[in-house]
Formats: sequence, C-alpha cells, structure tokens
Amino acid sequence: MNDWLQLFLYFGILAVTARPLGLYIGQVLEPSGSTFLDPLLKPLEQGTYAVMGVEPHREQDWKEFAVSMLVFSVVTMLFTYAILRLQFWLPLNPQGFGEVADHLAFNTAASFVTNTNWQSYGGESTMSYFSQMVALASHNFWSAAVGIAVAAALVRGIAGNATGTVGNFWRDLVRITYYLLLPMSLVLAMALLSQGVIQNFSPYTEAVLSQPVAAEPSVVTQKIAQGPMASQVAIKMLGTNGGGFMNANAAHGFENPTPLSNFLQILAIFLIPSALTYYLGWAVKNQAHGWAIWCAMAIMFLIGFLVCWYAESAGNPLMTALGVDAHTGNMEGKEVRFSIFNSAFFACITTAASCGAVNSMHDSFMPLGGLVPMLNMQLGEVIFGGVGAGLYGILVFVVLAVFIAGLMVGRTPEYLGKKIEAFDVKAACLAILVVNFAILGFTGWACVSEWGLAGPNDKGPHGLSEIMYAFTSAAANNGSAFAGLTANTYWYNTTLGLGMLLGRFAMIVPVLALAGSLASKKIIPAGPGSFPVSGATFVVLLVGTVVLVGALTYFPCLVLGPILEHFLLNAYRTF
Repeated sequence: MNDWLQLFLYFGILAVTARPLGLYIGQVLEPSGSTFLDPLLKPLEQGTYAVMGVEPHREQDWKEFAVSMLVFSVVTMLFTYAILRLQFWLPLNPQGFGEVADHLAFNTAASFVTNTNWQSYGGESTMSYFSQMVALASHNFWSAAVGIAVAAALVRGIAGNATGTVGNFWRDLVRITYYLLLPMSLVLAMALLSQGVIQNFSPYTEAVLSQPVAAEPSVVTQKIAQGPMASQVAIKMLGTNGGGFMNANAAHGFENPTPLSNFLQILAIFLIPSALTYYLGWAVKNQAHGWAIWCAMAIMFLIGFLVCWYAESAGNPLMTALGVDAHTGNMEGKEVRFSIFNSAFFACITTAASCGAVNSMHDSFMPLGGLVPMLNMQLGEVIFGGVGAGLYGILVFVVLAVFIAGLMVGRTPEYLGKKIEAFDVKAACLAILVVNFAILGFTGWACVSEWGLAGPNDKGPHGLSEIMYAFTSAAANNGSAFAGLTANTYWYNTTLGLGMLLGRFAMIVPVLALAGSLASKKIIPAGPGSFPVSGATFVVLLVGTVVLVGALTYFPCLVLGPILEHFLLNAYRTF
C-alpha cells in the first residue's frame, strides 16, 4: 500500500505543479516576459548580454539559432576537455589527482556537453573538486538550458504565424539559466542538505577500520570521500543530467541518504519536462493538446514501470529453484533502504528522462526488468524525457502521428493549423533515424570487433544487453549503464563519445529545421476535416506511433538480448 500511495502522490504532484511551473517557464521564455525574480536578476542578465556582445531582442531564424547553439557547444566542450587534461595544475585538488587520459577526457567532455553524463570513471577517484564544480556541474546547467532553448524554438515555430524566426538562442540560454535552473537548484540543494547530503571542501577522511579486511589483512584504513555534492546533485536531477559526484551515484549515502531525499530527487527529474507540456499548450493556445501529450507520456511510463516492478518483485527463478524464499524479490544490486519499488521506480524515471542517475545497479535487474529502462531510451526518451529534449522529441512523433492520420483519411496532414508537408516529415524522420543509426550501428560494430567483445563481463544474451545498453544510453543521451561493461578503454570511450554527439546534435539540427519550416507557415483556421490533437483518439495514435517505431526498430535485438535471457532463466539455464 505504501508503494501505491507513493506512486499516486508522485503523479499527483507532477499534475498539480505542471500549470504554475509551465506558466513560469512561459514567462522566462517570452522576450518581454517578466518574473518575480526580475528585481534581483535583471541587472545580472543585462550585464551578461553586454559581456557576450549579444542583442537579446534580435530574433534568429532556425539556421542562425542552430549555428549559435553549435558554436556554444563546441567552445564549452573544449573548455571542459582542457580542464580535465590540466586538473593536476588547477586549484581545489586536495587529493592530488593527475590529468585525465585524452580518450577519457574526450568521452567525458562529449558526455557533459550532450546532457548525457555517461561516466567511464569513478568521480571520487578521478576528478578534483575543481573539475567536478567548474567543468562538470557548469555543463549540467548549460546542456539543460540548451535542451529547453531548442524545445522553445520548436514551440515558437508551431505557434508563430509566418514569422520565419524561432527566438534568440543567447537570450534563451541566459534567461533559462538565471531565472529557472539556478533558483530551482538552490532550493533543491537546501532541501537535500537538510536530509544529510554533504557539501564541503574537506580532504578525504582516513578512517581506521574496526575490523581488518579478510582478503587483505594488511589494509587497516579506508578513505571516505568528501566534497561539494549537494550543489551538483540538485542540478544533475533538475537538468536531467545524472552524472554522480560518486561512482555509486544516488545509491551512495552521501548523495542520497534518506527516503525523502530519494523522493525529492526522482520528483526533480520529471518536474520541468512535465511542466513543459503545459508550456506547449499555453504557447499554442490549446491546453487540451498539452494535457493530451502529458497523458500519453504518463501512460507509456506507467506500463513500462509496472512491468519492471513486477519482474523485480517476482525474483530470480534460479534462486527459487535452489529453495531460496522468493517473497523478497530480486534484491541483488539494490539498496535495502530503498526497496524493490523505489529501485524500479528510480530506474524507470531516470531512463524515461535523459537523466541516467541511478540508485540501484541496472545490470543486476532481471532480464525483463532491465529491458524496460533500455526500451525507455530506445523509444526516444520521450516519456517526459530530458529537459527540453523530451518535449521536442515527442513533438517529432506528433508530426509523424499527424502525418499517418492524414494518410489514413486521404487529407493533407495538418497540425494546429500548419500544413505538414514533405520537408517537415523528412526532418522528423531524420531526427529519429539518426539516433537509431547511432545505437544499432555502434552496437553492431562492437559485437563483431575484438575491442567490443572484450568489454562485457558476461557472455550470451546478457553480454549483448550490456553492449547494446551502453550505446543506447550514449545515443539517447541518458548516461546510465549496465555496469558489467568495462567501458574505460580507448575504443569504447571514443565510440561512445561519437554516439553521444550524434544522438544530440544530429537530432537537434533537423528539429530546428522543422521549427524553421513551421515558423514560415501561416496558421489556417481549423475546419471540419482537421484532425483533433487532443482527446483519447490522439493519445492512442501518439502512443502507438512511439511504440511501433521503437518496437519495429529494436525488437530483433531485444529478442536476442533480454527476452532470450528471460526464457533461459525460466528454463533454469545460464551462460
């Protein structure tokens, strides 16, 4: 009963907060919008424009917007790469960590600039405080702001009436960071501090063991990592970044000490993506459409979560065959304090959004339990999705759904008064196919390469799942992992980094092209033949489009991976 109450409470809070937060986001993204923070932050905003040499009121077309976004991303990626390579000579390095290897620095810089936050390293054993705070935490703000800015550009393209412009990237970047992400992160960080999440600059503590380690009796001390964690945890959740200060991420007691801190963190992951659906309805003056998309996302999430929760609660049939009581379910790789429900709930939320933070090890999930997080990403992470990325991702599927509906009734497809033409459909398909290519292309390459096959710690279908999960997580800009894969190698770091860059920017550019195309069109009043983009019919069509595209693309690989492993386990066989 406690688990069900928590589930209803969670979605109740999301539904209640969607409207006020969505309206506030609209005020932040409107060129002439004003917020209650203006007296405090307006001078800082104007000063930032002056330093950057930006004309905030100058509107950009989609090409100018895309160039600005790409230039900013390249510069900040090089900034992060340089800090990681030079961290030994930089301040705030009490442990004296050396420079990060070139391939790992490339992978990490690509990871954080794309909002992926894949980590082929242990944060507390590799990164200095300076690297964590300046190189990585700053990207948690920047990459999240870029995602929201791109979503806003697409919404403006839909809502605009032959304007030809989609906003101003630099204005969006500054206002989203100052007025949305920073204040929310400050509030969440204070709440997490109250729960015991640490925030300090202390050197690592050398603790004397009360008992010797049986395998290594000469070891009598243990290093306990310290550091500025609460600030990074807050933005990594709100910005759906996910990169942990600690290698164990949200399973670590310093990052996630209590059930309340766990609930606040998973709430933060969906908070902005949920509100962006209301912002969409507000911007296009059709709130029923925004709520229809919210409901489609919630339905897809709940179906996947219930499957994952059931699979983990049912336990391991191999353990049952040995006479082990199965009523506790599959607790391998899970924190006792979070239970199976909160482990499965966290796993499904973090992969439905492009977050990637974890409070349990997905590699230890049952085959069907591990399939759900992987499929969440393969569907395009549009089930609320990352901040901004979830909204523009689902809108790409909306365009396809409307196109399919138009074909079925023999009419020119139309979406909110805009004719959907060949260019729009091509841009939407390209945005989807580039991610599919990155996932399946790199997975196939790894499966036939010596470097790829050297990575998995398991053979058979689970080994395939470990490889496929890694490239799915990279191209979908998630960052979670089946941790059984040894990925900190030259080839894996390089190919995963390339997969992240393709999955982010090769998708964003077609999305902005779609925004520009829609922005140039006039809005035509709805007629009797217009397809309604609200109500149950639209929700079913949208969910069906998302699921079918994902199922048809990835089903053969899933059959050879987690589905085959499920049947082998139930036949009491393993590799």
